[in-house]
Amino acid sequence: MKNLRWIIKEILPLWPRVCLALLLSALTVTSHIGLMATSSYLLARAALQPPIMDLMITIVGVRFFGISRAVFRYFERLVSHDVTFRVLSRMRMIVYKGIEPLAPARLKELRSGDLLSRIVGDVEVQQNLFLRVLAPPLVAVLVLLGYGGFLAYFNQGFTMILAAFFLAAGVALPLLVRALGKGIGQMKIQAKARMYTFILDSLQGMPEMLAFGQTGAVFQRIQEAQSELSHSERRMAKVTGTANALMGMSSHLGMLAVLVLGIILVEGRQIDGVLLGMLALGVLSSFEAVATLPAGQQYLEENEAAGRRLKQLIDEGRNLEKEKGRLDAPGLEPELAFENVRFRYEPDGPWVLDNISVKIPGGRRIGIVGQSGAGKSTLVNLLVRFWEPAAGEIRLGGVNIKELTPQVVRENMGIVSQKPYLFHATIKENLLLAKPEATNEELYEAARRARIHDFILSLPQGYDCLIGEEGMKLSGGQQQRLAIARVLLKDAPILILDEATSGLDPVTERELKEELFALAENRTLIVITHHLELVKDMDEILVLGKGRILEQGKHEELMRKEGQYRRLWEKGY
Repeated sequence: MKNLRWIIKEILPLWPRVCLALLLSALTVTSHIGLMATSSYLLARAALQPPIMDLMITIVGVRFFGISRAVFRYFERLVSHDVTFRVLSRMRMIVYKGIEPLAPARLKELRSGDLLSRIVGDVEVQQNLFLRVLAPPLVAVLVLLGYGGFLAYFNQGFTMILAAFFLAAGVALPLLVRALGKGIGQMKIQAKARMYTFILDSLQGMPEMLAFGQTGAVFQRIQEAQSELSHSERRMAKVTGTANALMGMSSHLGMLAVLVLGIILVEGRQIDGVLLGMLALGVLSSFEAVATLPAGQQYLEENEAAGRRLKQLIDEGRNLEKEKGRLDAPGLEPELAFENVRFRYEPDGPWVLDNISVKIPGGRRIGIVGQSGAGKSTLVNLLVRFWEPAAGEIRLGGVNIKELTPQVVRENMGIVSQKPYLFHATIKENLLLAKPEATNEELYEAARRARIHDFILSLPQGYDCLIGEEGMKLSGGQQQRLAIARVLLKDAPILILDEATSGLDPVTERELKEELFALAENRTLIVITHHLELVKDMDEILVLGKGRILEQGKHEELMRKEGQYRRLWEKGY
């Protein structure tokens, strides 16, 4: 249960609803007992042909318990499911907050299918925790105390029989089920995670699978995962069937024991014979309170396995969050400094950045160029704290960014990556991601600067047009311009364009360059590109190679040096 404690803590604040759900559940079982007992008593009394008026109270009782059972069951389901959905809602927020510090570096190391299985499947599994694991034992105790006290009024032997068979069905049988089904829940969760992973991988890589004729291999992997999942479910079904059979046997043996004791008491003239059916059927119907306890053990193992996977992810995120800065320092100057920064993606891998030292004053326009793999994009990832340097410091406004919260660092920067992510939403909603409170005029102005406003107006729904998953309804250039409009709307003091113009035609790229230069008059502008024409007029150009700054200076200076920059220029970069 240690992996479920954090979930149970989310249930405790809802204790008034929990208590109400337990009370309603106990009243539902009590109504069932009352219905069966009064029905049996009515039939037994009616067989003696008493005056009809003597039966009126019993007849009303049958009707009352029949109606109240349905009413109590309805409200019990309403309240208990409300508790469950509220807990699931809290859990989703906890999981998201837990994994957010892992983005994007650590999350990229996790397979997307496994991550999806955790944040969707493992969370959904917890809907059984309250309904089928925690609530039934408490309801069973309430029913035992209530109906056991009622039976003691006639004879304490009835209460002892009820308690003995309740313990057998509610304690011994679940322990047996737990032993028989040990490991099935864990196997089911793992098989489901593998199947999710295989299916998502095949969907994401479907064009390649079709092109290389590997669909058969994909189907085989999915079938293997499905077979493993089906095998675990069949094993669980066998254990459930055995538990149901033993539960039925226990309940009927309990009824038989009460009936035998009742016959003895009737013969001894200690109770009236007309009560025999009422007592026996009342005991039989009371086992509704413990009927779900054996299955609860199977759900418990499944909950524990899913809870463990979620807790590992959340704890990893929280531990990483503790390592990040806590200083909230708004209004920092838009100046950057790299001081002997080193970074590599693997502990024993090559250095992607090696002793990078450079100062970028506020308001400067900086170009960063170099061949692929030189470490240009890695600089950006370090700036926004997607990764942390292995050595050295990065300073924003004179403050080490490790001392700042990631939120403060990112609020000071507007970034357009080489492949920006666009959500399956409207153009307006994708733009408002940068500034939720922006007015329509601000949206239009940002789109005009990015040279995409006229295109948006040409669409049937304009800014309310859906652009599809990852902006699939737009061309590559349109996606880039929309992403640039989004970062312009953010209006951050530091603008970073990482190959942001790679999908644009030369005319649009030149116009956008002029617009960015005008916009960056009082801002720091960093442009990472392979198109050297784009950085020709920058205040300073950094040339990266093998993780080091090989050259830096203005275009004219670098051309005179006849070094790496000039060679790139002559190659037509």
